[in-house]
Amino acid sequence: MCRSIKTLRPPVLPEEATEDDIHAAALQYVRKVSGFRAPAAHNREVFEQAVDEIAEATRKLLDGLEVRGSGPSGGSGGSGGAAKRPVREPASVSGAA
Repeated sequence: MCRSIKTLRPPVLPEEATEDDIHAAALQYVRKVSGFRAPAAHNREVFEQAVDEIAEATRKLLDGLEVRGSGPSGGSGGSGGAAKRPVREPASVSGAA
């Protein structure tokens, strides 16, 4: 039905996940869970809302993860080897009330 969702955190993804990466993963998740590649007109709003909410949850997850050993020194020394992702402002969600 749909391609696999790829890992969006370092070191698997060499750079920070883009909004397109996050949206694509959220869309794939909603497609898999709902069983629909594209929603019917009467389900479009709830489908798109689910994609937006999952994308936001994904942003929060990625922003909060600590990836140990991913610093410039390869994880040796420093502040225990933990690198925290920078906090980004979430993109505006269309149709949010």
